[in-house]
Amino acid sequence: MRIESVETIPVEIPGKQLDEPYGITPYVAGSRLDDLPTSLSFEEALEANEGATRGASKLLVKLTTDGDVTGWGEMKVPSMTTGATMIEELIAPTVIGKRVWEIESLLDEFHGFSSTYYTDVTAMLGGVEMAMWDAWGKHLDVPLHTLIGGKCVDEVPISFCLGLMTPEESREHARFALEEGFSVLKTKASRYWRTDVERIIAMHDEVDGELEFRLDPNQRWAFEDAVRVGALLEDAGVYLQYLEQPIRVDTFGTYKRLRERLKTPIAVNEDAYFQYNIGHLLAEDAIDAAVIDLVPAGGILNLKRLAGLGAQAGISLSHHDNFDLGIKVAAKLHLIASTPAMNMPPDVTYYTFVDDVLAEPLTVEDGAMPVPDRPGIAGEIDEDTIETYRAD
Repeated sequence: MRIESVETIPVEIPGKQLDEPYGITPYVAGSRLDDLPTSLSFEEALEANEGATRGASKLLVKLTTDGDVTGWGEMKVPSMTTGATMIEELIAPTVIGKRVWEIESLLDEFHGFSSTYYTDVTAMLGGVEMAMWDAWGKHLDVPLHTLIGGKCVDEVPISFCLGLMTPEESREHARFALEEGFSVLKTKASRYWRTDVERIIAMHDEVDGELEFRLDPNQRWAFEDAVRVGALLEDAGVYLQYLEQPIRVDTFGTYKRLRERLKTPIAVNEDAYFQYNIGHLLAEDAIDAAVIDLVPAGGILNLKRLAGLGAQAGISLSHHDNFDLGIKVAAKLHLIASTPAMNMPPDVTYYTFVDDVLAEPLTVEDGAMPVPDRPGIAGEIDEDTIETYRAD
């Protein structure tokens, strides 16, 4: 069964508002506040912010075959136009004509960028490779986890995700997350790191310590600020599940020093998108955990390799979320269920969308999601829904 065509489709699906059950939009990240005047207070910056995420803007990959089977992939790209062009002009000519299971050879052809004129298309390969796995599973009438090792669990606990908001507002959402059965809450951080400390302490007090917390500054902090945040939380008796990528990528020695200074576990996310970076951080014994992602890693096979590196080094592993729709979330569930090294709940925002492209949407119950057993990644796609939310 050979691939006949590769098409990209941009979609935008809104999320539920903060005042609705499971609503988390507008979702404010610390980087959204960086362009605002530093004279603004945290509350003023929230009010002035215009760039909060209000839903999912994703590029879908539709892969058709000569066997009357269609595979689907999904990814987040900085630009829909650029992402589509890279896939359709740089990757598609190599993919078309391949059998859907020739995934290893596809990755090998793009290794070192030699066939793409030194343009790194790794993340774009992630979406295409996802579609190949989906088509192969549908052709064989088996779920993805059967093809990548077999599932070890039937459901995957997930973390509840929360953007920036005031400490009092954060309290309400922490209570909701606990009552809905979640055990972990992931929240963003900002240049207003003192307020971030207040927010975490407020949520911790609201749930009497029954939730664990992840704090993600998205590389926004200096070393000394990361030390002070970790120390202040520790002094208050709050020990994060991990502090995620507080400092910019490529600072391997700085992460080692940070880990030596704090009791708080240190995790990386953006650094974890590159096997080279992960290798350096593991060699430096600089991290306790990594938040990996199958799309920037270049696909499911590459993510399995990253997970193997983490397992060998003895660190914990979670999976990133980028307002992922059902195709990618389902792929994540298959991966996690079949990869014991991925031992921490993944970040998920799936529950916040008003709709999804899957014909049979995924479910969330008691803070966990069942691993799909439909053929391929998640069974059939609702192309009418895709047309409803098509963004081009």
